[in-house]
Amino acid sequence: NGDPAAPRRRHGVVGPVAWDVEYSAAGEPPYHHRLEDESDGEGEQRSRKHVPSRLGGTSPVNEPLEDTTHMRRVICVAGARPNFIKIKPVLDALERRAVETVLVHTGQHYDAGMSGVFFEELGIRPPDHSLEVGSGTHAVQTARVMTAFEPLLKRICPDLVVVVGDVNSTVACALVAAKSGAYVAHVEAGLRSRDWSMPEEVNRVVTDRVSDYLFAPSPDAVDNLRAEGYREDQIHL
Repeated sequence: NGDPAAPRRRHGVVGPVAWDVEYSAAGEPPYHHRLEDESDGEGEQRSRKHVPSRLGGTSPVNEPLEDTTHMRRVICVAGARPNFIKIKPVLDALERRAVETVLVHTGQHYDAGMSGVFFEELGIRPPDHSLEVGSGTHAVQTARVMTAFEPLLKRICPDLVVVVGDVNSTVACALVAAKSGAYVAHVEAGLRSRDWSMPEEVNRVVTDRVSDYLFAPSPDAVDNLRAEGYREDQIHL
């Protein structure tokens, strides 16, 4: 409406619920207004609420999450330099608990200085699968990750997919996993710049939206997630 003080509005679908998200011009946390369920355009109501889960039953987004002790196969995704540092302690913790972990390297960063050196110096084991997507525009790179990750996900059938950070690989694999019915965990959830010109900000918000478990790195990240309406059982500091 031309008023710089007026809220900006973004629309999206969160699980089975459509939301109207209002952002103040001052950059305050968004507020969410529930709308009607949305169709996929072909008359079919799409909802993760009734997606079959390997844990049995359904994987409900708007109900308390299931006991994670039954999750025995986990895919951990890393694709860019910041991801490798963050995924190492996650892998170690899962392996100490005798969880079967599958490490997927998307290849968003692929040369020795941006990738190989981190595996060597951090003692990360070689990836179980390399997608080798390489560089490209945001759209091209995201699409390559999604199309390469989807058939791999179908073969592995994980209970959980862990994504870290806010790069294109993060949002791409989170979207594929969420649509597959697997649980999604986002490490470094809740960080916000409120600057929509940053591709990373879009990646953060979208990844949090489709994730079941939100691992926040700081109290202010927890506050952001609470302000955006996430359940307490999803948020972990």
